Amino acid sequence: MPVPTTGSLDRRRFLTFSGAALGAAALSGCAASVDDGSGGGGSKSGSTTLTVMSTEDEKKVIQAAGTALGIKINFVVRDETKLNAMLAAKNPPDVVRGLGAVETPYFAARGLMADLDPYFADSSVLKASDLDPVNDVWRYDGRKQGAGPRYGIAKDYSQDQMFWYRTDMFEAAKLDLPSETEPLSYDEWLDLGKQLTKRRLGKVKVYGLSAAGLGTFSMLMGMTASAGGSLFAEDLASVDLSSPEALKALTWYLEYARADIGPNVANPNPDGWDWPTYQAGRMAMACDGYWFSGAIGGDPKVAEVSRFAPAPQLGGNRVSSCFAATGYWIPKAAKNKDAAWKFFEYYFAGKPGEERAASGWGIPSLTSLRSRMPQGTEFQKQAFKVQEQELAHFSVLSFTPYAQLTALEGVINKVLPKAIKAKTSAGKVADELNRLMNEQIAQGKELVG
Repeated sequence: MPVPTTGSLDRRRFLTFSGAALGAAALSGCAASVDDGSGGGGSKSGSTTLTVMSTEDEKKVIQAAGTALGIKINFVVRDETKLNAMLAAKNPPDVVRGLGAVETPYFAARGLMADLDPYFADSSVLKASDLDPVNDVWRYDGRKQGAGPRYGIAKDYSQDQMFWYRTDMFEAAKLDLPSETEPLSYDEWLDLGKQLTKRRLGKVKVYGLSAAGLGTFSMLMGMTASAGGSLFAEDLASVDLSSPEALKALTWYLEYARADIGPNVANPNPDGWDWPTYQAGRMAMACDGYWFSGAIGGDPKVAEVSRFAPAPQLGGNRVSSCFAATGYWIPKAAKNKDAAWKFFEYYFAGKPGEERAASGWGIPSLTSLRSRMPQGTEFQKQAFKVQEQELAHFSVLSFTPYAQLTALEGVINKVLPKAIKAKTSAGKVADELNRLMNEQIAQGKELVG
């Protein structure tokens, strides 16, 4: 069975990375960035060694790509602190794995990412016109995401607030199945979660709903957007969880957590992520994007009773965003940019890209590969149909360039567990989150200038 390449394991692993070395690294890296990112700086043909920083589950694929290209691969396991230190020392990897949706503004604002537009312009293999719109999260114009130079490419992606459900559990509870076309409201979703939860002697035996497999901050971002607001101010230099839209999202999450119907920051899933629990019949609904079909497809019995549904909405502004867009970027100070681009062409458009597209572990990053998405079984056909309809509601939500997701998620993990148990009002929780998060963002803004 394939390993999750865009799923909760990657995200959960990412959320545990340390961000402690960012201050000096950002300043030093920014000052040291003298290469214009337009190519050059490579070794002579036949003697190139490409340093690639990625996760362990990608090691074999990356090494095979190196073999196919005649390039020696120096594989480095992805680690946030190590990456920051290498950037600060002006000796970064040639290729870095990252989450485009939440990392691009941070690294681009510090002048640490190579502009890939010249490479796209010259390539006969990778064309900007073939890129799925999700790749716009890898763009940053100095003020917001979605415009400006391209700094990376997603390897695949999902719209991360869509959810999976088990028809057998709905039928046992005598509940109607969710619509394939009309999204549930968050209140309807919460009500279903309560009805599907099973307890024994006061303890949850079957989760009715797992609502935040991606992390709480990203979930609140999406919910606030669907209510017509934004967690970040227009200049991305502060958050405001006290706004009516954000407070509505926070209130919902507090109710979800206090209802104890699914994993949350005060009571995490002992399994570590949704799949083992869902597979074992101990979770009725899982908020995981299309990538989850790769796991489900590996178990025919679970696939038979699994269906996909649109992202729930908190208001009338239908939004279905991506909060990862896991992919790769080339540091501005990388020594082998031309070889790195050759790796990009093969990895994204060659055999590895084709195999990823057919695996069900995410929507391919290139539109030309979308026809390879699996549609052989009824479960796969239903998921593909729902996913195709959902694409119309994708939009880029800009992330702040002044803080990393790890820092903001860390504030949530510090504040929310106590607040959930003490039944603190949403307003007071919002004030505390605002204070601590805005301190983090202000510190980052000082470093960027």
